[in-house]
Amino acid sequence: MEDKKSLIHISKIILIGILAIYFTIVVIGNITDYATNYQFVEHVLMMDTTFSSPNLMYRAISLPIFHHIFYWIIILTEIIISILLWKGEIKLLSKRKKIQEKGEMHAMKGVVLSMILWLGYFITIGGEWFAMWQSSTWNGLDSAFRMFVISGIIFLIIIHKD
Repeated sequence: MEDKKSLIHISKIILIGILAIYFTIVVIGNITDYATNYQFVEHVLMMDTTFSSPNLMYRAISLPIFHHIFYWIIILTEIIISILLWKGEIKLLSKRKKIQEKGEMHAMKGVVLSMILWLGYFITIGGEWFAMWQSSTWNGLDSAFRMFVISGIIFLIIIHKD
């Protein structure tokens, strides 16, 4: 029984650590190579590579200030996720059970926010509202779905008691 508890705890540490590294790399990339990923947000919001259905094009946003605002909302969300995951990771490494439990709570908040990012921002808003699914060039639905599933699996592991 003790081995199972240790394995679950070690799994949490490893998976939260990998997700924290992932989001840290994403944040660094989005800030240091701002223009590349900004283009993605810009094209999704302009809906310029969709089917251009007159029934949907009223949703398009063409003002660059809004593209920057949307992009910074994404980046700030990723920064918060990264911070929560790193706080969780550090506390999970503690020997004290109470601190580990706080670590799980931070990690859980980070993972839930990750799920909100992928399902809410990318799949729901980008994919459906801005019809990103119609674009062969600026379509991030596969990546968003993959990251939502990864986050969901990690969430299930976190809520499992050691």
